[in-house]
Amino acid sequence: MSPLVVMVAPNGARRTKADHPQLPLTPAEIAREAELCCAAGATILHLHVRGSEGRHSLDPKLYRAAIEAVRQALGDRVAIQVTTEAGNRYGPTDQIAVVRQLRPEAVSLALPELIPDDAAAGEAAAFLSWLKREHIAPQYILYTPNDVARFHALHRRGVIPQRRPFALFVLGRYVRPTAPTELRPRDLLPYLKAHDADCPWAVCAFGPRESACVVTAAGLGGHVRVGFENNLWLVDGRVAASNADLVEQVAVGARLLGRPLADIATTRAFLAETAH
Repeated sequence: MSPLVVMVAPNGARRTKADHPQLPLTPAEIAREAELCCAAGATILHLHVRGSEGRHSLDPKLYRAAIEAVRQALGDRVAIQVTTEAGNRYGPTDQIAVVRQLRPEAVSLALPELIPDDAAAGEAAAFLSWLKREHIAPQYILYTPNDVARFHALHRRGVIPQRRPFALFVLGRYVRPTAPTELRPRDLLPYLKAHDADCPWAVCAFGPRESACVVTAAGLGGHVRVGFENNLWLVDGRVAASNADLVEQVAVGARLLGRPLADIATTRAFLAETAH
């Protein structure tokens, strides 16, 4: 199997320090957590930023401050993927605008948010073609097997223009801002049944079974995303001290599978391929 790309989502749009005192929110905190996660084996930082009241934001100024802090701490040793998550605040026009202003190296796009219906396909297609021209690597977030089927239908139509677009399967969901449901490793199977095996994919999972789900994905050839956005717990039931502990669990699982972790050069080559 190809080397395993490990992404880390250290904060997300919902949790606060009341959920975990080490949840990184400021640029300095995010940069420090990125250092720890990079040392543990992560090569992509999935970046959320917060406003002054801790509220989820897509403000380009906040993104630039966080990106600058991470770059000062790590240079080019980690790839940065910005989120466009709506968070009950933003629509497709807002999401597209922030990416056009930032021109990040990578971006995550929730398919049901960006293209909620066929009426939105035209604007989305123009934007996604622009991403391809700008060599910005998108990752398409898919919440259900039906989303996976729709993703491939849009790809066949050319709305999604990348030759081998990168998908993220989300196992579980929030039912309240800080109370996730959770799925089990076998719940990955319907996603894979709906998926075209030629397109790369990754998994994130809510709740204490996060590591079990993502290591299963790694064994099946996928890539992984872990972090406090989706889960706070280690496999033994203890609360993780940091996001790096969750990354380390994946590294241990990958070693048991005999699958090497991708280094930053391999990761950037992978992102470049998924951008075209």
